[in-house]
Amino acid sequence: MVNVGDKKITKRIAIAKAEMFLGAAIISVFNNNDLITKKGPVFQTAIIAGIQAVKKTSELIPMCHPLIINGVEINIDILNDTEIEIICKVEIDGKTGVEMEALTGVSTAALTVYDMCKSISQKMIIKEIKLLEKTGGKSDIKN
Repeated sequence: MVNVGDKKITKRIAIAKAEMFLGAAIISVFNNNDLITKKGPVFQTAIIAGIQAVKKTSELIPMCHPLIINGVEINIDILNDTEIEIICKVEIDGKTGVEMEALTGVSTAALTVYDMCKSISQKMIIKEIKLLEKTGGKSDIKN
């Protein structure tokens, strides 16, 4: 692991995004921006899974520091009749960035949507996962 002992504590924020093709067969059965399957509410469950993943990132990615997370916000929106967008924002006051936490959170939320909807269709595609923004360190990024 990289030694971050000499770094200053700063407010650090990372925002990651996943775009997913679900297809019309899945989107058409959504009601009030969520779908209740035999496993439960899809988006609500995906949000909880994403938050859990953010908190466990250091256990999943070998060289990540365990962090005290100030907050996690995950939003899932239906973009059109075939696609959704998942956004994960993570905030800390710390010595290292939280981009891996945001990327892990958004990835896990997308995988949870896939798992919960695969009984309807297996033609889903997790199209893109990317970091949108990282602030608070020496190399800020805004895509």
